[in-house]
Amino acid sequence: MRLPDEVATILAMNKQGMGSKAIAKELGVARNTVRRYLRADGWVAYDASSRSGALAGLDEWLRTEMRKHGNNAEVVRQELTQDKDVSVSLRTLERAVQAHRALARAEVLATARFETGPGEQSQIDFGERFVVIGGERIKVYFFVQVLGFSRRIYVRAFTDERRDSWFAGMESAFRHFGGVTNVVLLDNPKALVKSHDVKTREVVFSESFRAFAKHWGFTPRACAPYRARTKGKDERAVGYVKRNAIAGREFASWAEMEGHLERWMREVADLRLHGTTEERPIDRFARERSHLVPLAERPSFVRQRELVRVVHTDLCVEVDTNCYSVPWEHIGKEVTVRIGDGMVSVHHGETEIARHPESPGRRERVINQRHYFGIELPGAPKGQVGELARPLSDYAMAVGAE
Repeated sequence: MRLPDEVATILAMNKQGMGSKAIAKELGVARNTVRRYLRADGWVAYDASSRSGALAGLDEWLRTEMRKHGNNAEVVRQELTQDKDVSVSLRTLERAVQAHRALARAEVLATARFETGPGEQSQIDFGERFVVIGGERIKVYFFVQVLGFSRRIYVRAFTDERRDSWFAGMESAFRHFGGVTNVVLLDNPKALVKSHDVKTREVVFSESFRAFAKHWGFTPRACAPYRARTKGKDERAVGYVKRNAIAGREFASWAEMEGHLERWMREVADLRLHGTTEERPIDRFARERSHLVPLAERPSFVRQRELVRVVHTDLCVEVDTNCYSVPWEHIGKEVTVRIGDGMVSVHHGETEIARHPESPGRRERVINQRHYFGIELPGAPKGQVGELARPLSDYAMAVGAE
């Protein structure tokens, strides 16, 4: 598919008396392509509805990845295999991203580089990558926020990129930096942006995101669709996280991966010599910190969720695939689980019977050993955690569970 400007050139050359063969040779395109636009007497969208194949439905993802990796198709091909489990030849990918490359070249000519002052702007985005955690290959979504002036990076891992993950990521970043920038720049994620008109530049943010921005005191701003060069700092930061913090690493648990990311931000990302500023982000941040909007003891915006669960015979309740322990006396009973501010609390009636840090991972067990006290174990003092003397179902019957 050719760009509208290229089609206009084809039509202009034809009006000057050039035939399709001469135009095709001059512009380096297929003669049939020239004929198609001449027959239509203008630009027409390419009909890909009947096209099937490994890259079907990935056009938007390819456009974003080409931007992130400087139009390097080979790197994007590797990302395609890693993130999407799709393997294609380099030539196939190059054909698929030809229009994106042309648009990127036009943006280079049309867009001037600009820098932001201290505390003026930060940029947010999500990136995804398959990571081996506990021997299992899991798709992890990495929230990344970059301060425009200092280039300081914050990264946090999630199991999705739904609205609450965006909110939790931003709130964590605000606390990490100790303040909020005046403007938060983002692309056009469906979780936060209802619509963005390409021609009028009118942006409609979701009601919840507008309320979130008001709560934290920043102005949200969305990049023009297909023109996200103004958010290039964060695009590059996402790629940097993938290549430097995560690539080639395996973790025994989600908590281990989180600990690694905390150390990486502190010991690597903050201390690197930035290629553009030629300073360490942590040093420039010393000049930016006082320009951030103070947090002013604001509470979390993310609303508390409340669920009803029945305690399993393994002494746990399940929330978002993770298991949280409760005292064994409550096996088989109906309890209320409340999730908010990074904590999971379990209530029986009006009494809180268990409280745990919320695990952002998948299929993890969060256990408080005191919840096992009172169960007799073979060869061990009463109350010591170990192999149970009888199946847990027996204890469930003992406390009257159904």
